[in-house]
Amino acid sequence: MKKKIIIIGSGFSALAAACYLAKEGNSVSIYEKNNTTGGRCRQLIKDGFTFDIGPSWYWMPDIFDKFFADFNKKTSDYYQLDKLNPAYKIFFSDDSITIGDSMDKICVEFERIEKGSSKHLRKFISEAQKNYNIAINKIVLRPGVSPLELITPETAIRVNQFFTTISKQVRKKFKNPKLIATLEFPVLFLGAKPNKTPSFYNFMNYADFGLGTWHPKGGMYEIIKAMTSLAKELGVTINTNANVEKIRVQHKKAIGITVNNENIDADVVLSGADYHHSESLLDVEHRQYSEAYWDKKTFAPSSLLFYVGFDKKLDNIEHHNLFFDTDFEKHAEEIYDTPKWPKDPLFYVNFPSITDNSMAPKGCETGFFLIPIATDLKDTPELRTSYFNLIIKRFQEKTKQNVENSIIFKESFCVNDFKEQYNSYKGNAYGMANTLLQTAFLRPKLKSKKVENLYFTGQLTVPGPGVPPALISGKLASELIIKNSNT
Repeated sequence: MKKKIIIIGSGFSALAAACYLAKEGNSVSIYEKNNTTGGRCRQLIKDGFTFDIGPSWYWMPDIFDKFFADFNKKTSDYYQLDKLNPAYKIFFSDDSITIGDSMDKICVEFERIEKGSSKHLRKFISEAQKNYNIAINKIVLRPGVSPLELITPETAIRVNQFFTTISKQVRKKFKNPKLIATLEFPVLFLGAKPNKTPSFYNFMNYADFGLGTWHPKGGMYEIIKAMTSLAKELGVTINTNANVEKIRVQHKKAIGITVNNENIDADVVLSGADYHHSESLLDVEHRQYSEAYWDKKTFAPSSLLFYVGFDKKLDNIEHHNLFFDTDFEKHAEEIYDTPKWPKDPLFYVNFPSITDNSMAPKGCETGFFLIPIATDLKDTPELRTSYFNLIIKRFQEKTKQNVENSIIFKESFCVNDFKEQYNSYKGNAYGMANTLLQTAFLRPKLKSKKVENLYFTGQLTVPGPGVPPALISGKLASELIIKNSNT
């Protein structure tokens, strides 16, 4: 029997679930608190400059291809995708590493830094590729209901990889700290320190070196436009400026929501909003997880972001740039171990206008600066300004140019904005980290244990942080809803 389904939020996971549920003939309505779809993936357009406010890396193109293929579509039906060469550049205190668009180019760069390292690199990436195939084709497609989901013939012979870390694995074969930092960087997308992340997650290195870094022309928001368009084609109703105030429950069953003071009925409620916030929309007795539970969890970092318009083209930079010219370990400690504003932060800068002239006026540059920081820090205009001054000074030194006098405008986004605009727990930017004790069935559940017909999706549940996992999360949640509707 077809159901009336309400979805809270319109990020990647919510839109993915909406498409799958509508494809099965259900009546699906999305309620989004902000004025555009996309959740954390939004756009800032100002004075001819276009910024992706949220995600800016397009990795794992196969996951996007699979999503659209499920609806007999291709990514190219909606947006143009270009492979970046180089994929990105890493600035260290005394040198820089450029990651090309093929293993051969990357091996040449590794050899330049450490003789003999390319042989180890090829073996490491070959193993990472095997893990990628197991993870993406088997493990992440399971709903996180039982520990047995992790046990397959392939994972059984790799069980030790769940009990050692990326950090240990990398350091066994690579001695140069620059190469170590380069190989440890991709797991930062999983939201935890490399020495707390199981080595099985080295599949992120295959996603990086093996599959490459891509850019949708017009920016990451083109994916949201594509998914929104697909959802509408499938009959999904989308309501923006619709702030959900309550998930309504009767006799331990979800019966609908209250939005803008109006009660709307449904057979099923699926929340793609921040999980902690979603549970706060329930009366206390219907919540699965206590405040103490959330407080003990390891959350991925928050971020201090700057969106900057420059009135000239900049030198010595690539589309993606990582500034690892300070102590990686120290900054990680200031995020996870003793949370505080970092003394000498690493930072990331994205210049999409380097490869996509639609992102900035002619002769100008669109710059997106990001500093990873601990969650729930005190966030003031003065702190934001002091950190911008700090990183712009280092940026100028490392790229050997003056840019301060070329800034047309600068906007910022930080902890307070994550809380206010996304109802984000402690202002986290990327959800809950993928540590050993927060993997698969150990994450908050897709299906409520206390309320029938209530489901969750997104980066705080299965499979975890990142855009491709969010697409998978939406699919998993929709499959559970369809399965339970048919029993």
